[in-house]
Amino acid sequence: MTLEEGARVAAACRKCAIGAERRNNVYGEGDPRARLMVIGEGPGETEDKLGRPFVGRAGELLNKMLAAIDLARESVYICNIVKCRPTLRTPGGLRNRAPDPQEIANCRPFLDEQIALVQPSIILALGAPSAKSFLGASFAITKMRGRWYDGPHGIPLMVTFHPAYVLRQTGGEINAVKRLVWNDLKQVRAKLDEPAPEPAPEQASLFEA
Repeated sequence: MTLEEGARVAAACRKCAIGAERRNNVYGEGDPRARLMVIGEGPGETEDKLGRPFVGRAGELLNKMLAAIDLARESVYICNIVKCRPTLRTPGGLRNRAPDPQEIANCRPFLDEQIALVQPSIILALGAPSAKSFLGASFAITKMRGRWYDGPHGIPLMVTFHPAYVLRQTGGEINAVKRLVWNDLKQVRAKLDEPAPEPAPEQASLFEA
């Protein structure tokens, strides 16, 4: 299985009701061998329209967050825990909402496949739904973000606030939240800069002359 094949399989999925309502399946994009994998919550309206993750206002902020630690968007792999836009039908039309547990469970095989194929050195989970999908329903992002956790396959996992959450803040709160996110990003940068462990030297064969 390749990422391209995985995207085709995901596009055909209709396990959830939102699979019939969405315009596009937003599988993911970026460097297929990226050291950093960024995992958000789910596509919004703009992402659903364009079929790409993080291309709305939150995506613009994510690009700035990555640039702040000297990473181009193209150098990381970006996806979400669900590939279809979770929506709530209202008199004014469809609204974004957080994915429900069943939607997350239905989509999890696609995410696990992406992680296995990309094999990142670090995972950055954006927002509480993404963090809870890895660390359990009791994860409290305001108290537990900003530290390292063991992610899938032992991959170091950092949690920070979702860019959409940052954009919803007002007044002095937005600066306070931005400082917290910056501290989290600096930890990601520092871990990326750690020297790779040297391979263990090969032991000489007992039968070597």
